[in-house]
Amino acid sequence: MKLIVVEDEERVASFLEKGLRAHGYSVEWVPNGQDALQRVMDPGISLVILDLGLPDLDGLDVLEGMRQRGSTVPVLVLSARGRVDDRVKGLNLGADDYLAKPFAFEELLARVRANLRPRAAASPGMVCAGSICVDLVRREVTIDGRTRTLPTREFSLLKAFADHPGQVLSRQELLSMAWGMNFDPGTNLVDVYVGYLRRKLGETVIDTVRGAGYRLRADGQETGQE
Repeated sequence: MKLIVVEDEERVASFLEKGLRAHGYSVEWVPNGQDALQRVMDPGISLVILDLGLPDLDGLDVLEGMRQRGSTVPVLVLSARGRVDDRVKGLNLGADDYLAKPFAFEELLARVRANLRPRAAASPGMVCAGSICVDLVRREVTIDGRTRTLPTREFSLLKAFADHPGQVLSRQELLSMAWGMNFDPGTNLVDVYVGYLRRKLGETVIDTVRGAGYRLRADGQETGQE
């Protein structure tokens, strides 16, 4: 698997390269944001490790640019900006994970493995609910004959819904299933990503249940808010 390390500090980049290569990964170092935007679109990239403090672009601009160009490659953000609002902003822009500096290499390695695991270990299968079918191998969703490829977190959120068709899921349950968060960060993260799914799959696919959460409409269920 090939990883891209976007980091302007040569010392940190060298540390990451050596450590990751020792665990069997192919690693490429990219020292600035402009080059990163070009390299991360390579279809052979499995994961991007992205520092935010780059010399030419803010790392969040790189992240946003990736997602706007249609890249679904997992992104692990590294940053000295460790406040909750900074982490949430990165997640809202499409990051899959966020690790504050300074960090232990063992934790970074565990997070790399965790973010690669869905792609590396997915078993053949299809989860269908109503008019939606989620392909666990290709990480695609088909609705009414139209197939879409979703970014990692949108896919994870949709799979959480598809695993519980017609069931009302609270925001905390969705945070746990799609983001692995066992606490509520006090943001509208779930609401934002539900909005992304509605825009791509249709406004009536996911219902809002007032005061309770959301549900994926199953066959025969009426649409709308409750």
